[in-house]
Amino acid sequence: MFLLPATDDAVTSVTAPLSAPVKVSFESAGRWFEALRLRRRHKHSLSHHSLQSSSSEESDNEEIEEEDNLILLQGLDPKEWKQQDHYAVLGISKLRYKATENQIKKAYKSMVLKHHPDKRKARGLKVGDGEDDYFTCITRAYEILGNKLKRRSYDSVDPQFDNDVPPADEESKKNFFKVFGPVFERNSRWSNRRTAPSLGTDSTSIEDVNRFYTFWYDFDSWREYSYLDEEEKEKGENREERRWIEKQNKAARQRLKKEETARIRQLVDNAYACDPRVIRYREEEKEKKEAQKRAKKEAARQKALEEERIKREALEEERKKKEKEEEEAKAQAAIAKKEKEAQKRLLKKERKTLRTVAKDKNYFTDAEDEKVTNMADVDRLADQLSLLQLQTLNEAMAADEGSRAKEAFSEAVQELNKQIEEEKQRHLEALQKQSGGDNSQGSKKSWSEAEIQCMIKAVNLFPAGTKERWEVIANFIHQHVPTSNKNAKDVLHKAKELQKNDVFLKQNADKKAFENFEKNVKSANVQANPKEGVVSERFESVGEQQVREQGTNPAPWSPEEQKLLEQALKSYPASTADRWDRISECISTRSKKDCMKRYKELVEMVKAKKAAQDATTKKK
Repeated sequence: MFLLPATDDAVTSVTAPLSAPVKVSFESAGRWFEALRLRRRHKHSLSHHSLQSSSSEESDNEEIEEEDNLILLQGLDPKEWKQQDHYAVLGISKLRYKATENQIKKAYKSMVLKHHPDKRKARGLKVGDGEDDYFTCITRAYEILGNKLKRRSYDSVDPQFDNDVPPADEESKKNFFKVFGPVFERNSRWSNRRTAPSLGTDSTSIEDVNRFYTFWYDFDSWREYSYLDEEEKEKGENREERRWIEKQNKAARQRLKKEETARIRQLVDNAYACDPRVIRYREEEKEKKEAQKRAKKEAARQKALEEERIKREALEEERKKKEKEEEEAKAQAAIAKKEKEAQKRLLKKERKTLRTVAKDKNYFTDAEDEKVTNMADVDRLADQLSLLQLQTLNEAMAADEGSRAKEAFSEAVQELNKQIEEEKQRHLEALQKQSGGDNSQGSKKSWSEAEIQCMIKAVNLFPAGTKERWEVIANFIHQHVPTSNKNAKDVLHKAKELQKNDVFLKQNADKKAFENFEKNVKSANVQANPKEGVVSERFESVGEQQVREQGTNPAPWSPEEQKLLEQALKSYPASTADRWDRISECISTRSKKDCMKRYKELVEMVKAKKAAQDATTKKK
């Protein structure tokens, strides 16, 4: 609703109430629709758009400082239009990338009014033929700068832009903000983001500094190099040539883009290395870490001292406790010793009393044989009865006369004999339980000496790890002792029994071996008579002496001798002349006879082992 303005003499009055407001929806159209879409895209309000928008009148009022570029224009070569400075051609070299579209249009219009061929002809100036006239350069400049995409391509390679990167030296560190501030501001024009963070000042927080360097390390640049394409794709005569031109242009753009990325990265690296805020922050962090390290080390030292103190206190407490326990133990031991000595004295007294009473009563008999027996029983009672039992017996024997004392003595002897028999019985039962179990049946079978010797030989012949070892050993015994009825279970039981008694068997074997050695030495009747004042010296071993004196060495073969024999058998095969003489020479402690005998034993052992294994295989 629109109301006309009231005059000075007009009177306002209400004649009727206003109707209710009506809500009406409408859609924008034309240039208003375009303005609406722009506001929504850039998230601007209607008032902001009104402030930022400029009418045609305002655009016409934008002033441009005119530049005298006639000499520049006359020196241009229209064929080399790509090499020209388009902003200088239009007379806006001072504005350059900051020039608006309206300013570019106004500058172009101004250049047309001044330098159009028709205008110059009217003024009587020289005009070139067709495209050879420098006005072509003006037209080319407006074609580039008047198109947004082409202008962006040209701005990317603007010859007036400074691509230099300040070095990371001492001068840059001293004047960091003066040196790097303009460089970052200059390069921020390439950012795809609308606003780039500023370098800040020396008092800027480290969080803002980190955000600044994060932005530049992840810098997203719109700078591209299509303007520098050497050839235009449209000039290709066919599709293959156009593709080849496009491929070459693309490779050149990628190379230049890569160089630009490396330049920006170098700029950021140099700035980061020279930034006093980063250096200060690093030093603070280093000092903080060192402080934490020192605090940690001090805490560890304090902890170690505390642990050492606790340990010393614990050791001291333990020492005192141990000393106290030792003192108590000594006191208890002294008391126990006194009690024991007192008990021993009492026991000795009671034993003496028993013997005295028995002697006084003539050992309760007049027969000499029975008296000797009773004397032995008195000694046994005195030795084996406890103090209480002796006191009871002595009281019974001393209080009664005649037959009653003898009965008490006889009852004590019978009770002692009964206790001894019960102890023997318990001992036998324990032995039977110990030797019983799963192998109780095997223990009932008796073993002959031949079977035991054959089993010992087989156990050494078939070591642990042999397949079905105990069945093989049982078959070996059956082959050499035909009357044997022992199975694998019996053999295993007997082997365990012999293993328990192995210590005693070794002792008996060593004793018998020493006795045999003494007999052999005595039978030789050899007596050593060293010279007076000269210490005797042995130049040969016992085995060598046995071989020299008796022609044989009865001692068992040692592992070293067995090894020497095997080596000699390999060195001197059966075709060697005087083979056994040479083999015996290799073993100084064995004679030729010993070597031949040992060889036969080894052959028999191998044959017996193979036969036992074959017999076990056939049974399966």
